[in-house]
Amino acid sequence: MMRINRPISLKIRPTFAIVVDGDCEVWYLQMLKRNERSILVNIEPKIPQRKRLSEQFEIVIKLSEDYTKVFWIVDFDVIALETRNAKIGSKSALQSFLEYRKTIAEKYKNIIIIVNNPCLEFWLLLHFEETSKYFETCEGAERQLKKYLKDYEKTQKYYTKQDKDIYLRLKTNLVDALKNSKALKLFDTTNPNKGMSEMHFFFEASEFGQLFRK
Repeated sequence: MMRINRPISLKIRPTFAIVVDGDCEVWYLQMLKRNERSILVNIEPKIPQRKRLSEQFEIVIKLSEDYTKVFWIVDFDVIALETRNAKIGSKSALQSFLEYRKTIAEKYKNIIIIVNNPCLEFWLLLHFEETSKYFETCEGAERQLKKYLKDYEKTQKYYTKQDKDIYLRLKTNLVDALKNSKALKLFDTTNPNKGMSEMHFFFEASEFGQLFRK
């Protein structure tokens, strides 16, 4: 009897590319991977060598061809500063960002933009308090965060210290951070002077199942 060759069903592991513009985001995501061994998703943080907004956008679009999902994590303080310093009559960083958001929303269903205003430290702060306080600079958010993490430093050593890395320090408060993040309204271009974080979009990805939903 002739054997019938049936196609073998292969489970393809989902892959997430995460485009960031700073080292802290990379270290934070690396520590998440190190501590959450049950994650069945390959997470690849990527930091562009050049960090211009237009270059990040191009990289995000290119990555969407090869990854299950692409998360673009944006620190709004950088956009706000560049917008304030833009020459009169020239296109501002905010205008460019809004155009990129519109394009992505209309054409790329596997790209998720995450805005932190002003920066990642605001997401870390939400692990300790529910707030929408506006910090014009990341330094302001850092000072508030140091009320809870008195030794906080934006260094690789601090973020990745064995058995005391940034993710482990905050893990017990992650549920609170997600609740506080979701309680805030999403990024509003008409009211950018409001502290907020959309990091819950990442943790609520369906590929994670119930891992972060407790």
